[in-house]
Amino acid sequence: MTTDNSPDTEFQRLYCGRLWSVLDWDQLAALWQRIDPSAGWYLHAFGASAVPTHAADAATVTDFIARIDALLRAEHHESYCGIVYADDLDDPRLIKIYDPNKLGSSCGSSKHPPLPGWIMSRLPPDALPESRPAAQNRRRWWQGLLGDS
Repeated sequence: MTTDNSPDTEFQRLYCGRLWSVLDWDQLAALWQRIDPSAGWYLHAFGASAVPTHAADAATVTDFIARIDALLRAEHHESYCGIVYADDLDDPRLIKIYDPNKLGSSCGSSKHPPLPGWIMSRLPPDALPESRPAAQNRRRWWQGLLGDS
């Protein structure tokens, strides 16, 4: 970020820009259907992994979508979604996914909204300041997804 707090990279402009909420579960299913897994998605879990330097392969993106969808539906005990945001719901380049167990005020109305749990980005992500490491169960989930030890 520049000294006047304006974003200075394309990723930061996208990350800090206008995002649209995925309000309901059917809308989330439709968003996942519009994702091209081979489009060069960078996957990042805040507090559980280093910022990725390479896009994930299509199989990893497909697996991530299936597993994050199952996690959100199992752990976000609401009749609505409302914790996934995208820069464009029809052709996203950035998707923020908030952890249902670490929400705070994800809508950004607070002075310091929490970081999302996960980011899907078609741009290489920048490092963002993390307030605290991910919980061990989230770290294990992420490491299992990526096959890390």
